[in-house]
Amino acid sequence: MKKIGMVSLGCPKNTVDSERVMGDLVSSGYSFTPNEANAEVIIINTCGFIESAKKESIDTILEMAQHKKDGKCKQLIVTGCLAERYGQELLDSIPEIDHMLGVGQYPQLKNFIADSELLTKNHVATPAEYYESYTDRLLTTAFYTAYLKISEGCSNRCAFCIIPKMRGPMRSRSPESILAEAEHLARKGVKEFNLISQDTTMYGFDLAMKDGLVCLLREMVKVEGLEWIRLLYCYPTFLNSEVIELIESESKVCSYIDVPLQHTHDEMLKSMKRQETEGGIRKMLEEVRLKIPNVALRTTFITGFPGETDAHFQHMIRFICEMEFNHVGFFTYSDEEGTTAYDYPDRVPQEVKEERKNILMELQQDIALRKNREHLGKIEPVLVEGFDPQENYLMTGRLSSQAPDIDGQVFLEKCEAEPGQIISAKITRVTGYDLIAEPVEVTDSNAP
Repeated sequence: MKKIGMVSLGCPKNTVDSERVMGDLVSSGYSFTPNEANAEVIIINTCGFIESAKKESIDTILEMAQHKKDGKCKQLIVTGCLAERYGQELLDSIPEIDHMLGVGQYPQLKNFIADSELLTKNHVATPAEYYESYTDRLLTTAFYTAYLKISEGCSNRCAFCIIPKMRGPMRSRSPESILAEAEHLARKGVKEFNLISQDTTMYGFDLAMKDGLVCLLREMVKVEGLEWIRLLYCYPTFLNSEVIELIESESKVCSYIDVPLQHTHDEMLKSMKRQETEGGIRKMLEEVRLKIPNVALRTTFITGFPGETDAHFQHMIRFICEMEFNHVGFFTYSDEEGTTAYDYPDRVPQEVKEERKNILMELQQDIALRKNREHLGKIEPVLVEGFDPQENYLMTGRLSSQAPDIDGQVFLEKCEAEPGQIISAKITRVTGYDLIAEPVEVTDSNAP
């Protein structure tokens, strides 16, 4: 069978898609090679969300296309968001591409690889055809952690976002398929699930489920072997009391909420076509912190959205200083063709966008240090991940308040635990976004 090389770009949702493709192909008898020069088929799962992601995707396609000249590659297949958004343009401009498939055609990949008659045909596949099951995923993350995608697409219409046009309206997976996948992965040793979608808090709306996310989580916590469930991409409008109370009451659901806000001023929120207001955001955050006192909050903000004045920006500074989020991602506005904001007037110069972003990053660094100091002297569960590549003598891990890849980590001194173990460790020092800890033995005071 042909050897296949897989390059996955973009967000964790793309990672899950790539893992499902790989599992599908492995079950069909194909094998994967980490060296694209040895691959007879190269698949690139692209990202097309913002300009920098598009550039990375195009650069990667051109790099992989070179293997058709000096490598073993006979088929170059491009799929994912960029293929969905600019399929014909890419085919016209990069003739080395053999097949082009959008985000709804992943199950068709094995057909194009297997059928030799299609080797010379450029092709954009239609209509959409989605995987019904994800239990065949071939994980690319560490064995103890996985992303779990609970829905596809998005029904929000934020002015800056192209996702609904690329991936269509929100479509929730059935609870049965999600639970089957969770149980399957837990049996393989996965202890931590990070729930992802374009809008996690809206899960089940399209299935006419009442409190769909709450119902799903109540079943997921019963999965044997599962220790941590973390919620990512929670749209603030739908982060309601039922979800908040569920997080507080279920020990396996991490006291961690990723709730992208994007801005704080009502004029900007309205222009962005967000559904919430500053008052609503404040009320939601107040309830979260009242009911989950130890909650870790992550959010994202955009600087330089069209029409953002210095007064709007100063409002954001005051809000961030007041709220003191644990983790924040800052992005400059990216002008994306096909979005509502693409035609907005009052553009903010790029240098102003960058300057505002840098100001916020410096501000957040001080806040993050203060929030981390709250952990000093405490004994907390740490998920051990392995040796730090920079400091081979140190093990690394994460608290339940730290999501993989995007938040800080814990450096473990004098640690002999194995990756995947959850141990007790005492936080001894803090360094910016990270913590330093030592493993400790915890005795049960109730033991005889």
